[in-house]
Amino acid sequence: MHRGPDMLDTVPPERLLARADLCARWAGLALGAVVAQRVAVRDSDDVAMTFLSAVTAFGLCAVGGVLLGDSLTPAPLEAVRTASLAPRRVRDHVPPRMAPLLLFQSACLVVLLLIGVVAASPDSMGRAGRAVTVTCDGVTRPLGPWPGLHFATPMLASIALGTVACGWALRRIAHRPGGNQQRHDRSWAITAAWGLLVSSQLLLVLAMIGRVLSRTTCAGMLGNVTALVIYPLGLVTLFSLGWCLFTIVMPRAVGDE
Repeated sequence: MHRGPDMLDTVPPERLLARADLCARWAGLALGAVVAQRVAVRDSDDVAMTFLSAVTAFGLCAVGGVLLGDSLTPAPLEAVRTASLAPRRVRDHVPPRMAPLLLFQSACLVVLLLIGVVAASPDSMGRAGRAVTVTCDGVTRPLGPWPGLHFATPMLASIALGTVACGWALRRIAHRPGGNQQRHDRSWAITAAWGLLVSSQLLLVLAMIGRVLSRTTCAGMLGNVTALVIYPLGLVTLFSLGWCLFTIVMPRAVGDE
């Protein structure tokens, strides 16, 4: 029996675009992993900066993959546009619980970097912005790596770049045509990509501070208070990092009809 064109098994264009979006997200993560691995194994006398470059490259590639996936999905054509009394706002489409947590973590990252820049001193080789000077038992010595200006500059630059790109994308999604579910899904993915960049950088800063604290017994009350702050913050940041990765690789839009 002859089958007409309307009986052929076809994949709707929306499904193809959703799969292209998913592939772009995975490709961004895969490219980030490859670039990070290449950067991490290169020969360098600055191991901390090498690791920072690898983490930053992975985060920026993840952001690029999500933004590419969003650009592959054009805005749906609407025959009739109806005006709404309530304006669309970006905050109405981002994750209501995770977005404030990620913003809090970004604020912590900036504050810690500013404190690190102010407290930083040259390391044992005289290189500025890489260590912090600690006096213990009458002996003064620099400890590092420390999130001073040497490490804070690329961190802040990458965060600024990711924030501008993701903020523009969120605003674009909020104001373009389409269903609320699609806007929510894409806004969540972009928020997760930005959160991945922030969380990975914050974990690195916390690791630097924690390593310095572990190498001195003269931190005193300030060191104890710092430890009580950075260790719980590190656990929360690990949780948000896992959420961001899961949200990027498992978008709900792919399963929608």
